[in-house]
Amino acid sequence: MTLSIGFTLNGKAVSMEADPAERLLDTLRYRLGLTGTKEGCGEGECGACTVYLDGLPVNSCLVPTYQVRGARVETIEALDPVQLGPFLEQGATQCGACTPGVVMTALWISAHPELLETHTVRELMAGNLCRCTGYDGIVDAVATTIGEVGEGGRGKGEA
Repeated sequence: MTLSIGFTLNGKAVSMEADPAERLLDTLRYRLGLTGTKEGCGEGECGACTVYLDGLPVNSCLVPTYQVRGARVETIEALDPVQLGPFLEQGATQCGACTPGVVMTALWISAHPELLETHTVRELMAGNLCRCTGYDGIVDAVATTIGEVGEGGRGKGEA
């Protein structure tokens, strides 16, 4: 049994058939060829597969493809490469396994600076695990994208 699904992917209409158990992660990577979205844990713990679903960051390994019917999905491939500048400059990327998910979450935080009135960057990035960077570069990249000066890994309000 398959389900007919129509949704918007990176600004373009997509219509397809999908098994009810198929994960959005697998649809994006293996059926649609968007390999920027990575699988880390497959359990929603690491954030490597983060994409935007109707403007909110989600772990695509936890979302059945049929649930995006009528929705807007954006992946790392939709980003303007210029947006990656602060991440490269601040050393926020190393091996690349977590990078797409980290960037998607960090840019979402950057687009919602009001969240930093009640949360630190580190708290908001807690759903994205990185084994290489130590997080300082990631925090500084977010600070740079929202127009603040990075403080050696301490974003606004962080000690």
